[in-house]
Amino acid sequence: VQETDGDPLELTLNPDMQADAESLLADVTSGSALVAIRPSDGAILAAANGPGTDGQNLATYGQFPPGSTFKIVSSLALLRAGLTPDSTVSCPPTLTVDGKEFGNYSDYPSSATGDIPLRTAVAQSCNTAFIGARDELSHSDLADAAASLGLGVDHDLGFPAYFGSLEPPASETEAAADLIGQGTVLASPMTMAAVIASAQEGRLVVPRLLEQVDVSDHDHTALTEQETDQLQDMLRAVVTEGSGSQLADVPGPPVIAKTGTAEFVGGEGGVQTHAWMVAAQGDLAVAVFVELGESGSRTAGPILEAFLRR
Repeated sequence: VQETDGDPLELTLNPDMQADAESLLADVTSGSALVAIRPSDGAILAAANGPGTDGQNLATYGQFPPGSTFKIVSSLALLRAGLTPDSTVSCPPTLTVDGKEFGNYSDYPSSATGDIPLRTAVAQSCNTAFIGARDELSHSDLADAAASLGLGVDHDLGFPAYFGSLEPPASETEAAADLIGQGTVLASPMTMAAVIASAQEGRLVVPRLLEQVDVSDHDHTALTEQETDQLQDMLRAVVTEGSGSQLADVPGPPVIAKTGTAEFVGGEGGVQTHAWMVAAQGDLAVAVFVELGESGSRTAGPILEAFLRR
């Protein structure tokens, strides 16, 4: 058989951004990944895996609970159920569902408990407020909102890519956990970059890496202009008054963001945490994931901030 040269692959990667991402992850001992997407066309500009991944591709194919970064999806579902950023929701210190007690993170500000606006619940990432609003939503409402933002519907991108999943909950406890990105919810860093890219762009953004592969949309309920404005308003509050405040003085256009911490049972049965943070600024959306971290803002946040500043 006569050998012939293949056609060169054309990638959307930006070499400088890819190098920046890899250098920022170089000292992270745990599994880690950074994915950057251009919201205007879905181009993946960086898809980096840290050395702690042991050669695994966590950036586009990792499958982890996204924690409170999933509240972007839950927030859209609540907006579609009739709430607004100014709607009052209840944020108690703890909330028990079917015998399971849910709480907020350890240093959650006491000033943001009680009856608060939904905007504040998003900004401060109040778990109990979202779980308390679960009667407003069905599983299909949550799945529809996820599909509108790019989570839970597969696409063939020509390379290993995991778009996340949201399975029907088997119990009331699981349904409550879904609202805060635990339970049955799984996502890759690429997926969560696409979710905040979609919020930034005001329409579904499907990632792409290979110029030769045509990527099409999937069936979904389109974001309205009002939903986009309200979602961006709440995600901007994360930066101006909430858990993403370290991004408030990043030069350039306003930054929107969401932090996330997801619990999982680690070695010897102990509870450990994944650290997430996603953000968008101008025509750039970024997700950072660290497999073992203290929290989204403290572990993933500095990496994301440094990437934006570069």
